[in-house]
Amino acid sequence: MKENILYTFRISCSLILFLGLWACSDSSDNEDMQWELVWEDDFEGPQGQSPDASNWGYNVGTAWGNNQLEYTTDRPENVSLDGEGNLSIIARQENYLGANYNSARITTQGKFETKYGRIEARIKMPFGAGIWPAFWMLGTECDPILNNDGSCCNGTDDWPDCGEIDIVELRGQEQTKMHGSIHGPGYSGGSPITRTYSITNSRFDTEYHVFSIEWKENNIDFFVDGKKYQGISSDDVPGEWVFNDDFYLILNVAVGGFFAGNPNSSTVFPQTMSVDYVRVYKAE
Repeated sequence: MKENILYTFRISCSLILFLGLWACSDSSDNEDMQWELVWEDDFEGPQGQSPDASNWGYNVGTAWGNNQLEYTTDRPENVSLDGEGNLSIIARQENYLGANYNSARITTQGKFETKYGRIEARIKMPFGAGIWPAFWMLGTECDPILNNDGSCCNGTDDWPDCGEIDIVELRGQEQTKMHGSIHGPGYSGGSPITRTYSITNSRFDTEYHVFSIEWKENNIDFFVDGKKYQGISSDDVPGEWVFNDDFYLILNVAVGGFFAGNPNSSTVFPQTMSVDYVRVYKAE
């Protein structure tokens, strides 16, 4: 389901007294916050079609230094439209170019970058031990392919100095819990600044949910289904705040790795991350 492209957030307060209901108003709290849509992909198109090449490119290979097991490809078997308005990123267990698993990682690098605003995607997650889906961002100075030691090979700034924003990532075996994180100098790898959200009366693999950030000069707030669950500010990081430059978007499903662990006998393949849309807004 495609949703409205303009969000209006209203903040009000009320005070309930013993003899009646009184409303209070503060001009700074009552002002509407409006967002203008500046970029989107709603993944409309026939089944099996590749995602829009004007929006997305591919990271092909096995690197990135997270102990992942998959080979990421640009094949429609791993990434394509489903014909119902969604993008499918599919992790498979099969030998491909020497790897036992294959999947896809697509990015907007060189096609769309942004600084500040509201960034969101509506996603239904894959499930299973060792499955690691993510919607995230890297600074434009990060190279698209990382060496196995985690360093960049062509970018002017090595990771994590270029910055990373994980809008959502989760372990496939934990389908009621997700994580939003930032990585920068002095807070990266196994020690990022992370906020965790647990959902009730639902799961991330059985229904679509909207994962968002609102990114400003000195803070990043994290949302699920329009509800803020945590924020991170420049005061929270032990090193430099590296989130005042352009970043690009990434969607992927990893298999294995330090974060999710390896698949086991309970993991069923193929596993699909289904993305209804990705949208970027700027404050009006």
